[in-house]
Amino acid sequence: MSSNAQHSPEGTLPGTGRPGAATDDRTYTRLKWRMLLAAMFCYFFFYTGRQTFGFAIPGIEADLGLSKAGLGAISGILLWSYAAGQMINGNLADKWGGRRMMTAGAVLSTLLNWCTSFSTGARSLAFFWGANGFAQSLGWPSGGRVISTWWAPHERGRSFGFYTFAAGMASVLAFVTSTVVVDTLDLDWRWIFRAPVLLMLVGGLVFYLVARDSPAQAGVTQPAAYTSSAAEQAADAEAAARGESSARRYRTVLSNPRIWSTGIAIGFQNAARYGLLIWVPVHFLGEDWKDSGGGSGISPLWISVALPVGMAAGALVNGQISDRLFGSRRDRPIILFTLVGAIAALTMYAAPLGTTAGIVVLFLTGFFVYGPHSSFWALCPDLVGKRLAGTATGTVNCFSYLFAGAAEPLIGGVMDRTGDTGLIFPIVAGACVCSALAALTIRR
Repeated sequence: MSSNAQHSPEGTLPGTGRPGAATDDRTYTRLKWRMLLAAMFCYFFFYTGRQTFGFAIPGIEADLGLSKAGLGAISGILLWSYAAGQMINGNLADKWGGRRMMTAGAVLSTLLNWCTSFSTGARSLAFFWGANGFAQSLGWPSGGRVISTWWAPHERGRSFGFYTFAAGMASVLAFVTSTVVVDTLDLDWRWIFRAPVLLMLVGGLVFYLVARDSPAQAGVTQPAAYTSSAAEQAADAEAAARGESSARRYRTVLSNPRIWSTGIAIGFQNAARYGLLIWVPVHFLGEDWKDSGGGSGISPLWISVALPVGMAAGALVNGQISDRLFGSRRDRPIILFTLVGAIAALTMYAAPLGTTAGIVVLFLTGFFVYGPHSSFWALCPDLVGKRLAGTATGTVNCFSYLFAGAAEPLIGGVMDRTGDTGLIFPIVAGACVCSALAALTIRR
């Protein structure tokens, strides 16, 4: 064993040398992509632990006798629990590092999904599903913290675009695995919470083995092009000298008015996103869904998969254009995408669409409604620096899920009263317009 390997700190990647060793651009580039891909791989499986609920709703209604409004409230409990967890766990990711936090979230969420599958009524379902929301909240800000540490400020749109793309593909995986459970395998709703989440457990363990929280932990030094600005370095040094507390991190983040603008804008956008993810499967399931499909031979459940596929593609494109087309201005692609998303959602509701056209427009709805997520997450370290990236990401995501959680029982109540599940699309359009108006105040 070489002397470098013998003296490397715990957690150092093999062959990377000691902290402080000069690192060439090629080696560092390989390592930063390794960290990004590890976070993407882990988060690719995370939504199998929380975005499957819509597929279970018809089975739960029949088995436990719960209403759509009641199930919407239970879905909202998860989102509110997730929001509270984001506010706590984003800060803890800054304090303890994202590697352990993200892995812990995957393990705990797997266990709580299995507990949810044994629910016998509204109380047990709400308790375990709500606890699962907190466990899920350990994932996103922790991965974002790792990415912010490894990638340069001018690359944040790109790196968070890929990270958000993985989240979008996680929605695809959640939809596909749930469809396989209820359609292909014809299993009952309880297996939606048992089988897909095993993938998340694998993803969490792999992330722990592959990822490192920072270049220093990996035993390398960032090249000059990847270091923070002089102002950000000075703030980091001052914070280290005074021993920055959690309370001080929260004060710094919450005293930034653009964080509030970002939180409100993403709140409306996430309400639109979760409205689609939870209620589009319910809309396509219908009472006679196995006999429908417009003569195309395609199950409406499989048609609904076009939604998360579009979301994944939109996230990747939006992150790229925020850096390359808009010069790292995040507000402009947010406004553009949310307004076009509103038009696409209204088209889904009002236009007489056949199977093929419906798939295309549903894809575009997902593309433009979810795409701005990339720019929102790049905004967090843009506004407060990478030192506070976890706290800012968690704070903004708290706003995001407070809004989404408030919308869920309202949407369920509207559907109970009207019997029209298609109303999800004009509701989504309205939320997108509100998001665009709030984004006008960010100007970054």
